[in-house]
Amino acid sequence: MKKKVAGQVIRNEEIAPDIFSMWIETELAEDAGPGQFVGVFPNRESTILPRPISICEVNADKTALRLVYRIAGKGTSELSHMKAGRRIFLLGVLGNGYDLEQARGKSAMLLAGGIGVPPILQLAKELSGLEGMDSERIASEINIVVGYRDSNSFLLEELQQYGNVYVASEDGSIGTKGNIMDAISANKLNADLIYSCGPMPMLRAIKQFAEDRDISAYISLEERMACGVGACLGCVCKTAKVDHHSHVNNARICTDGPVFEAREVDI
Repeated sequence: MKKKVAGQVIRNEEIAPDIFSMWIETELAEDAGPGQFVGVFPNRESTILPRPISICEVNADKTALRLVYRIAGKGTSELSHMKAGRRIFLLGVLGNGYDLEQARGKSAMLLAGGIGVPPILQLAKELSGLEGMDSERIASEINIVVGYRDSNSFLLEELQQYGNVYVASEDGSIGTKGNIMDAISANKLNADLIYSCGPMPMLRAIKQFAEDRDISAYISLEERMACGVGACLGCVCKTAKVDHHSHVNNARICTDGPVFEAREVDI
């Protein structure tokens, strides 16, 4: 059930230019899963709407969340200045998440670009079975392909604990020059199942790649959101099937998503 709760900042640090990592102690961690997000409330009246930020990681005892975010405006700029011990209000847990059971016993490829990289960290942990003492391995093999603009990468060392990591960069300063599809081609990668998060051009390419090979692909759509709970209809995407509520070929990304099977959406 979605609710607004108070949390406490544990630490907040810059891990790449304009990219920050914030750990928050909050009860929402108990129910949080990979691919879901929370709404973070800035304190200024001019930025009253919560900022939707994907969950990057959950600690082992499920008492804290990690959010990795890029400064994109006043709200996220304010978040970047919050110090340890500061009280912060969150709305959550929001959205659906990645369907991990689909990967049981299969080889999985995790594809992410830019600020779409953080959500796949918790996903990689859970698929590998290394996120807690009582966990079990789900995927038989995990290949992770991440794309950056340049050598200012982030979360690479963490991701390398849970799978084989391949990197692409637009300027060629790290890994394969180009995008993640170039890295997939260069390393001759394939999988039984794909999970992805990133900018729309990347997701369109992944959708086509999956369809050409008849592979199931779960994509997390990055869209601007306002309310985060489906009331404003500000983040609607076109779907292949008619929604049983609205009777049109639309879905609300914040509530019906953000994760969809690629064949379900027209992007």
